[in-house]
Amino acid sequence: MIVVAGTHSGVGKTTVALGLMSALRRRGLTVQPFKVGPDFIDPAHHTAVCGRPSRNLDGWLFSREQNVERFARFTADADVAVVEGVMGLFDGRSGDSESGSTAEIAKWLGAPVVLVVDAGALARSAGALVYGFTHFDPGLEIAGVVLNRVGGPGHTAMIEQALSGLPPVVGNLQSDPELALPERHLGLVMPSELGDSRILGETVGGSVDLDRLLEITRIERQAPTGRGNRRAPRSVRIGVARDDAFCFYYPENLELLEQAGAELIEFSPVGGTLPAGLDGLYLGGGYPELHAEALSANSSVVGGIKQLAASGAPVFAECGGLMYVGQTLEVDGCEHRMCGLLPLKTRMCERLSIGYVEVDTDGLFGRTTARGHAFHFSEASETGSVGYSYRVRRADREVAEGFSIGSVLGSYVHLHFATSPELGERFVAACSRGRASREIATA
Repeated sequence: MIVVAGTHSGVGKTTVALGLMSALRRRGLTVQPFKVGPDFIDPAHHTAVCGRPSRNLDGWLFSREQNVERFARFTADADVAVVEGVMGLFDGRSGDSESGSTAEIAKWLGAPVVLVVDAGALARSAGALVYGFTHFDPGLEIAGVVLNRVGGPGHTAMIEQALSGLPPVVGNLQSDPELALPERHLGLVMPSELGDSRILGETVGGSVDLDRLLEITRIERQAPTGRGNRRAPRSVRIGVARDDAFCFYYPENLELLEQAGAELIEFSPVGGTLPAGLDGLYLGGGYPELHAEALSANSSVVGGIKQLAASGAPVFAECGGLMYVGQTLEVDGCEHRMCGLLPLKTRMCERLSIGYVEVDTDGLFGRTTARGHAFHFSEASETGSVGYSYRVRRADREVAEGFSIGSVLGSYVHLHFATSPELGERFVAACSRGRASREIATA
């Protein structure tokens, strides 16, 4: 098991993690990827490289026992696991606690850490840096170091001298702008916008001692403790928006819907058509602001969604989906007409809203408590009367949210259904009730 951590954000841990995943797959190994934290974008890249869904490990969303069980369950059929950390190794929810950090997850799993160091502007000082990380928490094992952005053999030799007596250098990546992954306002661009990951795998695989890395990060495999999931017979058809505008979904959200009896039908609001015979819609997060003109112009899908909502079919829209079901979306001063299911106007802004949230639900999901997170550069303003199905608690405040009218529920919150598995069951049940009502009305 390889936990890839960094000394700080931007050190190159995603590049290293993706390169390792690709290189290990080239060896014929089954690689199970993980991401520490609630992120969608890095896991999307993991999934593209590994050919299997990346899973989130998170010290706030899940308990210690849940994280351990999740890791054991998702690695049961894998040869090796690669866990990409979040921010710096010890960075988490506060300055006096490891809560929410990569270090916390590594300790819970009993896993050694491979520390990525940006060596571009370092020489002997790299020794002080690694010494500090190695000794900061005696309960954590740093098994090896990968140097990123080194200047050449001489530079590498100097840093290795500085690290004498510290965890071994198991890899060094030369400074190469071609290895940098392009970003935009929410993080990295999506996998479909990048080139062939095999190039990254060849580069990292040729710069890292994979045999030694696998040896020093080996841990005993844990057997899953949870029971197998039973799948209910298919009873409803739920449309799932899936394209470059709507691409943020936790795999378990979709899996729990399927286990509850949903057949998931993917479609593209950007350039596709709405499938026939749907009993509900799930509109996830993503980048509707980058495709606002195309979304507005696709009158066929907009009209179909309006008709479906008017028939009483449940529509669940989160973050980007919320922006889509509102009245208008303003981007660079230009307003684009959206679906108009909720009396909301959204606009892009420069302020990032980010944080973990705990939600008391009502309405579509019934009464339960679930956890999730918010991460967006837009804001919504109400233009008419709207109900609220959520009570959202953040670290510093509590607000009414979960905008709802009829069978439509929209929110900026990305709920993780695994924190309250009945969410999937209740969504499917609502879709089933709506279909039954429509059948009676048309009988």
